[in-house]
Amino acid sequence: MAYRDDEELEASTNRVMLVGVVLLFAMVAVFPLYRVAEPLNRDDARAEQEESLERSGEQLWSLNCGSCHGTTGEGGLGPALNSSQFLQAASDQQIDSLISVGIPGSQMSAYSQDNGGPLTVEQVKAIRTYIRAWEDNAPDRPDWRAMMGG
Repeated sequence: MAYRDDEELEASTNRVMLVGVVLLFAMVAVFPLYRVAEPLNRDDARAEQEESLERSGEQLWSLNCGSCHGTTGEGGLGPALNSSQFLQAASDQQIDSLISVGIPGSQMSAYSQDNGGPLTVEQVKAIRTYIRAWEDNAPDRPDWRAMMGG
């Protein structure tokens, strides 16, 4: 069987290949723009998520924590958590643990669902994010552990 030329098929194939080559060059040209823009988009998304967690944490704080630690963490029955000393000394993991597990032998009970409390892991994270939001303006309180009401 002899090979015969099909000019219409060849022209169609050449058009498809040309479109492919143009798309390839377009993607190569756009990729550096993506590499510049994507980190900025991620930073914006991360900041938006932090703000959302902070707002949620503020509501959760007033429902679960404010009665003992004060409406803005200034202390009361429980220690002042908006002090620069506490915020500098405590890691995020420690704050999560204090909220989740509580402090045995004290009035600070466990608040995570895993430990019999009402809060999900995400809610604990939201409260921690709210507490961390105080860091920039936290007062100097060397006596942060002192409980005003007890």
